[in-house]
Parts: sequence; C-alpha cells; structure tokens
Amino acid sequence: MEEQTFKSILNTNLLPLAFIGDSVHTLFVREFVLNMPNRKIENYHTLASYYCKASSQAKVLELLQEQLTEEEKEIVRRGRNAKPKHNAKNASSAEYCHATAFEVLIGFLHLSGNTERLKEILNLSVKLIEKGK
Repeated sequence: MEEQTFKSILNTNLLPLAFIGDSVHTLFVREFVLNMPNRKIENYHTLASYYCKASSQAKVLELLQEQLTEEEKEIVRRGRNAKPKHNAKNASSAEYCHATAFEVLIGFLHLSGNTERLKEILNLSVKLIEKGK
C-alpha cells in the first residue's frame, strides 16, 4: 500500500474498516464451515458463530501478533483503541476491543487489495481456532 494511503487510513475513524472486516471474515467462515464434511445444516450457524464470536477473534489476534508486519501491527493498535458505540453481549470489553482490532485488520487488508495476505490471515485464523478447541 502506498505510504500516503496508509497514513490517511490511520488518520481516519477505523470503525468502518471493522464493519467491512466483520463481513469479510463472516463470509470466509461460512464458506469454511460449509466445506466441512458430515455437518447437518442446522449446525452451520452454531459452528460459524463459534469462529466469529468476539472471544475467538480476540484469541486469534493474540496468536497472530508475531506474524504481523509493522504496518499491520499499527493498524491493529489503532483498531484496538477505536471506540465502538456498543459492547458485545457475550464478551469482556477487552475481548471486544481485540475483536474489533482483528476486524479492522481484515477490513484493511480487503480494502487495500492485499488478497494474498488476507487469505493467509483468514486461513490462519480458522486453523488457530481449530487448534484451540
């Protein structure tokens, strides 16, 4: 990403990135769950919800820290400090802030057109959740 674009993103409200990042992550997870063998249709939503809940996203972000670039770490730091207007129903405020930062990272990668890195992070996210089950 060009330095000017990156800096302009950092100087804006990052919550719109979380909004799009949530959608991108949810679609990825739903496709992932649909490709799992031997699942009943009524279990898809429950399973997808497990991958998409704030506590899972927060854990993934924690485990990904060492693998993030400096640019990604800065986006995550800013995303974590963004102030959403509401709280998660089933997560602590710390988990919710980290989940928001994860969604900001996903939104950033998606909107910047960095599809290879986005795929890498999304694939890692489901693998890390699978490991932690």
